[in-house]
Amino acid sequence: MACLSPSQLQKFQQDGFLVLEGFLSAEECVAMQQRIGEIVAEMDVPLHCRTEFSTQEEEQLRAQGSTDYFLSSGDKIRFFFEKGVFDEKGNFLVPPEKSINKIGHVSPHQDASFLYTEPLGRVLGVWIAVEDATLENGCLWFIPGSHTSGVSRRMVRAPVGSAPGTSFLGSEPARDNSLFVPTPVQRGALVLIHGEVVHKSKQNLSDRSRQAYTFHLMEASGTTWSPENWLQPTAELPFPQLYT
Repeated sequence: MACLSPSQLQKFQQDGFLVLEGFLSAEECVAMQQRIGEIVAEMDVPLHCRTEFSTQEEEQLRAQGSTDYFLSSGDKIRFFFEKGVFDEKGNFLVPPEKSINKIGHVSPHQDASFLYTEPLGRVLGVWIAVEDATLENGCLWFIPGSHTSGVSRRMVRAPVGSAPGTSFLGSEPARDNSLFVPTPVQRGALVLIHGEVVHKSKQNLSDRSRQAYTFHLMEASGTTWSPENWLQPTAELPFPQLYT
């Protein structure tokens, strides 16, 4: 947070998120889109690995939590899809480039439910709009100040060989939709997301895509990454290099 102004830092601490417009140029966004297009064009996902992405508990446990494709995706390029894009045999019902929900890895959730640390408050989400994110095509929505109430549930990884591969501790409370504030941003904007702020995005039912690039950072000093998190370090991607 060293590059934020005092007023920006205060806003982030108060709301749990902060919008920084103009972080990337239009040219940088175009370059990212071109690379995304190349990755999708080369996509080869076996039928049994065609996983629809969800933050809903039952769907997660049925799909993501029971497949090694999801659990081993931390250091690989993996594809997760929108609902309703496959037929009963796993074949695409829409063009593949229109089917993607996430590359790598939406109901209301807290990132710390899936990326849990001790102490809390050490995970920061970085969300970059590669295209305009509007009310129509699925911009982010936040409950300002909701990062001060702790984590309501946690996704934990089951012991090796167990099924399903993950389970939940706690439960997601019913949330008042009137508390959510839409956060439309222009292409190139960066949104900082506190690990415990409640946020969501709605399904994109428009005729325009809403591409974004997102990753998470963890404060390394004095922070313990939970050994129960679904994402664990590997020899190829040790966490001290990934989260610093």
